[in-house]
Amino acid sequence: MISAEGEQLGVVAIDRARELAEEAGLDLVAVSEKTDPPVVRIMNFGKLQYEQKKNLKNQKKNNVAQKVKEVKFHVTIDKHDYDLKIKRGIEFMEKGCRLKVTLALRGREMAHQNLAFELMQNVVAELSAYGDPDGTPKLLGRNISVNFAPKA
Repeated sequence: MISAEGEQLGVVAIDRARELAEEAGLDLVAVSEKTDPPVVRIMNFGKLQYEQKKNLKNQKKNNVAQKVKEVKFHVTIDKHDYDLKIKRGIEFMEKGCRLKVTLALRGREMAHQNLAFELMQNVVAELSAYGDPDGTPKLLGRNISVNFAPKA
């Protein structure tokens, strides 16, 4: 048992602990129930709950969700469009967002997957200076995709 001032009172019977808590005008709170014997503390339970809610609120406020931005390519992309999408991906990563690069294959383009993988290797090579790729490009259905995490 731990007193309201923080000093350890040793092993105390539960009835005696309740009496001490009532004398102090505070609550008897179980700090660690799984230990043998369980650890209890004399404290204001309402104040403890308030502080826990306040800490949880502060943690949520400081926790920023990672945004995932996506840039889509096609095998028949023009040089200017390619450069523009690479530039856009760099901007996203510089802002701190994760980036998903997708290359969509349409119709007969599925027969020329080697060209698509070459294009994705070029994209990975250009963007790897600004972010770390999460593995190699993978074919999932009709799309080849790879994710990037921004560098700090």
